[in-house]
Amino acid sequence: MKRKIAILGSTGSIGKSTLDIIRKDKKNFDVILLTANNNYKKLIQQAKQFNAKNVLIKNHKFYLRVKNSLKKTKVYSGDISIKKIFSKKLDYTMSAVVGLAGLQPTLDVIKISKTVAIANKEAIICGWDIISKLIKRYKTQILPVDSEHFSIMELTKNANDSDVEEIIITASGGPFLKKPLNKLNQVKPKQAINHPNWKMGKKISIDSANMMNKVFEVIEACKLFKFNKKKYKIVIHPQSYVHSIIRFKNGLIKMILYNTDMKIPISNTIYQNENSFSYKSKIDTKILNKLNFEKVNINKFPSIKLIKKCLNFDYSTPIIINASNEVLVDLFLREKINFLDIVAIINKIFKDKDFSKYARRKPKTVKEIKIIDNWARLKTTNMCVI
Repeated sequence: MKRKIAILGSTGSIGKSTLDIIRKDKKNFDVILLTANNNYKKLIQQAKQFNAKNVLIKNHKFYLRVKNSLKKTKVYSGDISIKKIFSKKLDYTMSAVVGLAGLQPTLDVIKISKTVAIANKEAIICGWDIISKLIKRYKTQILPVDSEHFSIMELTKNANDSDVEEIIITASGGPFLKKPLNKLNQVKPKQAINHPNWKMGKKISIDSANMMNKVFEVIEACKLFKFNKKKYKIVIHPQSYVHSIIRFKNGLIKMILYNTDMKIPISNTIYQNENSFSYKSKIDTKILNKLNFEKVNINKFPSIKLIKKCLNFDYSTPIIINASNEVLVDLFLREKINFLDIVAIINKIFKDKDFSKYARRKPKTVKEIKIIDNWARLKTTNMCVI
């Protein structure tokens, strides 16, 4: 029997990688739903290639173009609930919509999916309390796709907090690892998105360049796993082959090493313990002889200081920082602010007179999360001279 799958954000890098895996095993998959925000041309192409039963184009102005191009596919647009599109049980859903916009669709698919693979760290950071209640209620399996969290999950199976001494999340250092600090404010978006190891979207590439992604990854790990938050540490590993390292109290140190290709964690969430997917590319053994690990230069990457702030401040601090960062990355990509302004302005948010008022809130709904998110976006925008 074919496995019924959905891909939220199918036109992004994670979505396309997921479909690349399925393409090699089409006979075993039934693509029930593909979604996209604006990239209607790619969505149409994907729907035709995979005979998708349903597609959702978020931007309504592209609805007719998609509908007129797909005669055998049901086409939807806007903020329609996924449960209204398909209410039967899905075997697997990839949640890869970027930003807080991915939270509500993720909540929707949890209710109708056996397994949800999450590549959207913002959904976890901002809405984990809501997500965790739903996965218990609907008995849905949640699998992290980010290479770091996928590695932690694999390395700590059957491990308790009392077994673990330290959890190391690695960082490549991005394109500016060797760039002098006094040159960083001169960098342009084109340079910042040119990651030396990974092919990623623009937003996550900027987060990697200033290591804001590591701030979010530690917060995400604290949500996903039941280990003491003080056990997490960031270490620079320029080659990006080792994604997480676990130091156990019994003296063992475990790590998982694999190529810088998101198809590896994605395929392992699709097939899990099956051997249906065979990864052909091999790691060059010469590279294995040159794996480097080094301390993070806090002066060059001051974002790392935000980890402690986010974990020690009030409940909704991660929601505020995430929203502020999204605004600032967008402004940098449009060359309205400088590269170093991103972290500098986020730090200013903590000093705002209304920060504690919003940070201490405990949102129970997506609407309440968005109120905090909207405040942070407006405050951040007002702090910038555009």
